[in-house]
Amino acid sequence: MTMMHRFLSSLLALGAISVSTLPFAAPFSLPSNNVRHHASKPHHSARRRGMPITSLGSAAPPDADQSSGDNIPPAVESASARVDNCKRDLIQQCDDHELGSKYDSSIENKIREMEQLGEDAGFGQASSLSGLMSGEWELIYASDDITRSSPFFWAFRRAFPDASDQIFEITDMIPAPIKMVGPATQTIDIDSAARPVTGTLVSRVKVATLGGVATSIMTTRCDVLNADGLDGLRLKVESTKPEDSTILQKLGPLGEFLNSSVPPFPSGEALEKVVPGSSEVGMRTTYCDEGLRVTRNEDRLKDDVFVWKRVKFGSGNMVSL
Repeated sequence: MTMMHRFLSSLLALGAISVSTLPFAAPFSLPSNNVRHHASKPHHSARRRGMPITSLGSAAPPDADQSSGDNIPPAVESASARVDNCKRDLIQQCDDHELGSKYDSSIENKIREMEQLGEDAGFGQASSLSGLMSGEWELIYASDDITRSSPFFWAFRRAFPDASDQIFEITDMIPAPIKMVGPATQTIDIDSAARPVTGTLVSRVKVATLGGVATSIMTTRCDVLNADGLDGLRLKVESTKPEDSTILQKLGPLGEFLNSSVPPFPSGEALEKVVPGSSEVGMRTTYCDEGLRVTRNEDRLKDDVFVWKRVKFGSGNMVSL
C-alpha cells in the first residue's frame, strides 16, 4: 500500500472514530498577495493609549472634533475616507454574496482596491507585528470552498500536489443538503513582541451532512512558528479533530465521554511522513485592522482569497514600529 493510501486510510479512520459522515477531505486554503511592506502607523498603538479609534483604526486626539476635521490633515482625512468607504463597500458585497458560492470578480476587484488604498495610506499594514491579528474572526468571503480556509488543506495540497485537486473536486461536488459547510471561524493568539513571533491559530469549520442530521466542527490547531516579513506568518499544522458531533451528543453521557476523550488526529505528523515539511504553510495577511482582515495562502496567492470579519479582540501583544 502506498504512503498516500495509508494516509487517506488514516483520514477515513478519523471520520469513523468521530461517528460522522463528514467527507473529511473537503478542502481548505488561502493565498498571499504581492504586498509591498510598510511600517505600521501610530494608530495601531493609539487604541492602547486610550485614544478614540475611527472605523479605520486610526486614532484621533481626545479633544479633536471629528465632524469638523480641524485637527486632521486634509490628506490624511481624505485617505482615511477612501479606505473606509472601500471597506464598507467590500463588507456589503460580501454580505450580499452567498458564502460558499466561491469566486466573485467584483469582490476580488474590491479587495485589490482596498489593499492598494490601505498600502498607499499606511492603513492595515504590518499585520504580523501590529498586534491586531489576535482575536476571533468569522469568514465572510472565500474564493474557493469554505473548508479551504483551514490551513490543514493548504498543507494537504503540499503533501499531495498531484491528487489533492481531484480529491477536492469529488467532495465539492456533493450537493446540498447532503453536505452543507459553514460557518467558519479562526481564533488567533499571537505575541508580536516576541522574537521570533509565536502563537497559535485554531481553525473551526462546521460541516453538516444528511440534511443537518449529522454535524461536527472540523477543528485544526496550528502553531505560529515565526513572522515572515511584515505581513506573513509561518504556521505548522499540528492536529485535526471533528468536535461537537451531534451524533455523539445523541448518545448522552457516553457520547460526551467519547467526544472529549478521543484524541485529535495528528494530521501534521501524518503529512510530514508523506512529504517532509508539508505541514508548514505560509499565511499572508495583506490587510488587517480593528474590524477586517484579508488573508491569502502563500502557495496560491492569486487563487485563494479569504475575507474575515472580527468577532472579538484577543490579548496578543504588539510591537511599536
